[in-house]
Amino acid sequence: MSGLLDGQVALVTGAGGGIGQGIAARFAEEGAAVALHCRTAREAADRLAGRIREAGGRAVVLTADLTDEDACGRLVAEAAAWGGGLTALVNNAGVQPTRDLAAMTAADWRAVVDANLSGVFACTRAAAEAMRPAGGSVTHIASVEAARPAPLHAHYGASKAAVVAHARTAAQEYGPHGVRVNTVSPGLIHREGLAQAWPDGVARWRAATPLGRLGRPRDVGDACVFLASALASWITGHDLVVDGGVSARPGW
Repeated sequence: MSGLLDGQVALVTGAGGGIGQGIAARFAEEGAAVALHCRTAREAADRLAGRIREAGGRAVVLTADLTDEDACGRLVAEAAAWGGGLTALVNNAGVQPTRDLAAMTAADWRAVVDANLSGVFACTRAAAEAMRPAGGSVTHIASVEAARPAPLHAHYGASKAAVVAHARTAAQEYGPHGVRVNTVSPGLIHREGLAQAWPDGVARWRAATPLGRLGRPRDVGDACVFLASALASWITGHDLVVDGGVSARPGW
């Protein structure tokens, strides 16, 4: 049975973490050869790459510090060299610390912006060049907090809002070269231990979502697969919200 991404070569950043693992797994299930990027979670990335190969797919694990612009360029070049080209990039890597705004330092701010935004900029520029002239797709993982930020997340919310704006600008500039750029904005996604660490927040989210559950990493992966596939060939500059319907509820 053919997959939606047969013949594609995809690079997924942050593929050692939960959402990144869900995205990379879904790309592989749909037939893409997948380069899994990680910075420190090498063991988790290696395990997923092994499972992809056991299922008959192609996968490689690549490491890079995405706060380093040159490292971003090297990462994209390595992925393209391994795959014989590059057709899709998912900019998923990022951080989500909490900090009271009054106590936030410039170093705190820069650390989040460098991790969540600067790497997106550098990887996208390198990938768009690698995708010429055939074209391809770039998907940034943003957040519902780009539009509805939470307390203690001033740096995170601002970085994700900037990611959405970057995608819309990049869509205009790279569209003539056949490169589509979109964002996926997840809501609260399940991870091991989350309900124990934040029981009140999880309970409030479940009560707020019309679908009555947290998201799963593969829910985000499904959205990314769609945006990288031919089904989305006339979609660019779009933010696809994957939040179980929370954003549809009134805020009063």
